[in-house]
Amino acid sequence: QVQLVESGGGLVQPGGSLRLSCTASGRSVGTLAMAWFRQAPGKEREYVAALKRGQGTTYTTNSAKGRFTVSRDTGKNTAYLQMNGLKPEDSAVYTCAASSGSPIVSSLPRESTYDYWGQGTQVTVSS
Repeated sequence: QVQLVESGGGLVQPGGSLRLSCTASGRSVGTLAMAWFRQAPGKEREYVAALKRGQGTTYTTNSAKGRFTVSRDTGKNTAYLQMNGLKPEDSAVYTCAASSGSPIVSSLPRESTYDYWGQGTQVTVSS
C-alpha cells in the first residue's frame, strides 16, 4: 500500500514561490507515475503536472508551463512541485497522486489514472 503525504503549502504573495513536497511510503517514487492536481473553492479538481515512472519524463499544463516544475528525489522518496511566479488564481488545495502502472501520456490528466492520493496542502496567493 502506497501512502502519500504532501507538505509545503502556505500563504505567499503574488509573484512569489513555493515548493510542494509529496513523500511516498510503501514504494519507490521511481516506480510510480506521479502527478499534481489542484482544486480551488467551487471549482473542479484540475491536473497541473505529472512525472512518469522510470526515466521521469515530465509534463505540465499550458497554464503551468514556464512557472511550475515537477521533479523527484528517489533518495528522499519524494516528488516536488516547484511553483514560481505565483498568481492569485493559483490558490487551491494541491494534491499529489500516484499510479503503480505506466500510464500513456494522454491519460496523465485523468484522475482515474491514479491509484493513490494524498490529503492535499493549501496554497494561498494573496497580498
